[in-house]
Amino acid sequence: MSLRVLLVLVLVAAGSVFGAILLGPAKIRPGDLFSALFHPDEAPRAQRLILWEMRFPRAALAFTVGAALSLSGGVMQGIFHNPLASPYVLGVAGGAAAGAAAVIALGIRETVPVPLGAFLGALGAVALVYQLGKRARAGTALILAGVAVGSLLSAVTSFIIFVSAGDKRLVEIVFWTMGSFVRADWPRVWLLGAVVGPSLVILWGLARRINALALGDEGAQYVGVDPVRLRRFLLLITTSLTAASVSVCGTVGFVGLVAPHLVRLVLGPDHRGLLPAAALCGGILLVWADALARTVLAPVELPVGVITAFIGGPFFLWLLWRRQR
Repeated sequence: MSLRVLLVLVLVAAGSVFGAILLGPAKIRPGDLFSALFHPDEAPRAQRLILWEMRFPRAALAFTVGAALSLSGGVMQGIFHNPLASPYVLGVAGGAAAGAAAVIALGIRETVPVPLGAFLGALGAVALVYQLGKRARAGTALILAGVAVGSLLSAVTSFIIFVSAGDKRLVEIVFWTMGSFVRADWPRVWLLGAVVGPSLVILWGLARRINALALGDEGAQYVGVDPVRLRRFLLLITTSLTAASVSVCGTVGFVGLVAPHLVRLVLGPDHRGLLPAAALCGGILLVWADALARTVLAPVELPVGVITAFIGGPFFLWLLWRRQR
């Protein structure tokens, strides 16, 4: 069953990317798209620029970010045995936003690029969270530490926004707090893909060990898995995935919560099928969320984080209601 589901998701993902490329203020027909892709010399120059320099990298980046966040969320839910866990649970979003905002506000982007500042901020936040919660055997301490550190860093970002009021840099700071693919380009796609591809392979290879964590620490040790070392390694990978995603597009919430849970409802908790399916599902979800963000109020473009919040908020409430029952 999982193989059939994966095949269907692959086909839907390809159709979603091509469908999103066709949407936009400039009308492009499917024939124009295939002509620009397979016979670029015959396509008009304007169409080639729109497709290859704007829409195609944007759809590819949205899919890759969605895959990274969903993959991270699926692993997080397995680590903490909690379907409500998400990639941002350890303060990654707050750290990335604070790091990017600090670089922009201080005017040091020529020395420290904004994506690098976001990445370093995310890693610093997770390192602090891990130091605060590493002595506890349960994951609850890490989650609580993540909430506290994330709230503190969100306050730092809010302070930077307040003192930057009226400054032209304010718009760019807000970009990192709401998420957008306006600045999508091929270098960002290749950079993030270089993180997502190997991470997916490594996590899929560890799927059986991740399944063993459901047995508890003693049960995992009984089947030959070191739960402490495995969690530490998994947290490193998921943090890198989330931090890299935030560094290229800002904060996009709920994707890493919704997609893994939807896949779990269909395929069950086995991470061998869940992780690749969640990556595909998250990519599809974010591609269409971005398509809605740039078309629903055209020519005005909404931050993609607003669309995912409208989708993920009700879904999160439904999860809470379902768990209470």
